[in-house]
Amino acid sequence: MAPWLVARNGGDDSVSDTAESNTVRLFLLAILWFGLAGTLAELLLLAHYEEASQWIPIALLTTTLLLSGVVAWRPSRGSIRLFQALMALMIVSGGVGMYLHVHANMEFQLEMDSTLKGFALLRKSLVAKAPPALAPGVMTQLGLIGLAYTFRHPGLERT
Repeated sequence: MAPWLVARNGGDDSVSDTAESNTVRLFLLAILWFGLAGTLAELLLLAHYEEASQWIPIALLTTTLLLSGVVAWRPSRGSIRLFQALMALMIVSGGVGMYLHVHANMEFQLEMDSTLKGFALLRKSLVAKAPPALAPGVMTQLGLIGLAYTFRHPGLERT
């Protein structure tokens, strides 16, 4: 049986609580993998690698896929902590990506109409189709799912 499915029943936890936690953890891992793979495929299909900054989400997604496999099949305290740090980077990258997308949209909107200002400029920048302003938020969502996966992970227990 895979290490991430092994019940580690200690203290006052009941066996069913541990089994339920493992089931939830398994679902979170599956959701994470589908999200990572789908987002990575989308970025590659959209040629999201023309500039150096566009490689950041691709590198983070690829690294997360690989490290999540390590954490799933050979969990250790160190690999889980490294994974949690990577999830924090994913969360930050989502916010930075949204800022960069909105900023690029604002520059484009100002080129189209230099009279735009304030809320009108922000609104047009947020609803622009390319680049989609809030799309990088998926990185934040995936980072949060990854952190939820590691919540009270049995591999974090001290031996």
